[in-house]
Amino acid sequence: MSARSSKPHEVVERALELSRADGCVVIADEQSTANLRWAGNTLTTNGVTRGRTLTVVATVDGKEGTASGVVSRSAVTPDELEPLVRAAEAAARGAGPAEDAQPLVTGVERSPEFTEAPSETSSAVFADFAPALGEAFARARAGGRELYGFANHEMVSSYVGTSTGLRLRHDQPNGTLELNAKSPDRTRSAWAGRSTRDFKDVDPAALDAELAVRLGWAERRVELPAGRYETLLPPTAVADLLIYQMWSASGRDAVEGRTVFSKPGGGTRVGEKLTDLPLTLRSDPNEPGLESAPFVIAHSSGGDQSVFDNGLPLAATEWMREGELRHLTTSRHSAGLTGLPVAPGIDNIVLDGGEDRSLEEMVANTGRGLLLTCLWYIREVDPASLLLTGLTRDGVYLVENGEVTGEVNNFRFNESPVGVLGRATEAGRTEKTLPREWSDWFTRAAMPALRVPDFNMSSVSQGV
Repeated sequence: MSARSSKPHEVVERALELSRADGCVVIADEQSTANLRWAGNTLTTNGVTRGRTLTVVATVDGKEGTASGVVSRSAVTPDELEPLVRAAEAAARGAGPAEDAQPLVTGVERSPEFTEAPSETSSAVFADFAPALGEAFARARAGGRELYGFANHEMVSSYVGTSTGLRLRHDQPNGTLELNAKSPDRTRSAWAGRSTRDFKDVDPAALDAELAVRLGWAERRVELPAGRYETLLPPTAVADLLIYQMWSASGRDAVEGRTVFSKPGGGTRVGEKLTDLPLTLRSDPNEPGLESAPFVIAHSSGGDQSVFDNGLPLAATEWMREGELRHLTTSRHSAGLTGLPVAPGIDNIVLDGGEDRSLEEMVANTGRGLLLTCLWYIREVDPASLLLTGLTRDGVYLVENGEVTGEVNNFRFNESPVGVLGRATEAGRTEKTLPREWSDWFTRAAMPALRVPDFNMSSVSQGV
């Protein structure tokens, strides 16, 4: 019997039966992907892949506390299952007491579909998208544009079983589309991206039309020096900044004085106003179109994530409400250390509360400023202020008297997401968006465009 012929729930049950540890968590992730690639208005490759990863968490109670051992492996055969369980147990016995040790979660209602076969994607997910993409190729070719890009769809079925009786299942679809349009001489480039669950809400023709407009803007080139500019950040750029802010919002790190959310003199900034705009930053596993796992799936411990929390139910959480910081991320362990509420991370993020204005309407209300396409190569400079640096890419445009009048050079920026929120003077309409920088790790986001009166373009970049 091959690994693929074993049903995931059967593998979970067998691993739990084999366990000799005091506690055990088993996670089986069944993954399938389908993708398309294209270049120069021509489809180049397509493919489908499948795989399974098995994670075993063994816990061993000792005189000094509970230790944990975690082992993850891909393509585990039935003969390799017991050695995997024993390896996790050996890792637990060889480890010291786990700092984040907690009783394993109990009392969560069983997923009714736990024993069903995993969901899978296939090339059929592109049944409507692929012909529409072909039509976009023809229009681009006729218009003197070359389209390059990548469409990827992934389905992960996660099965979580524990020695305390949890039997949970979550199916996570995840689709991304990235499309570049270039002039034939490759001197002009524009980018657009979309996040989708099923590719039924993605329109290649509309994206190509948007990119054609941007390539037209770039026919006039204006060189600008570094400096602070009124800047319109589109939803994708706002998402990249605020995702990094969310990743940096550890309750424990804040209490220990290591982050931008630490209060001088001790404690955290929970309760402080971060922005005068009535913006709410939130996550909700049941957010329509951005649905994510409604319980903790932790393959490892670290920061404010704990393998002992596997199966813990997740609820809608407001990280910031009408500009006021409300929650920082915590596990059960770090919540106990800090006195903060239990608030595990959730795999989506929404910023809302802005005006019902499109980005185009915000451009029309701009006297002179910059319109960005996206941010790239974002890196942290200073965790204490959450200062980030990175580059603009694929189009920075000059806005004068409510109209885009040309493309300017790219810049390196130096900004803190918290600072950007604090200085933003306008937020537009919230819409689903694809964060370009973090799309390999995080795709479920909905953001408005933001107007920042003095965005810091610290130096000129030669990037495209």
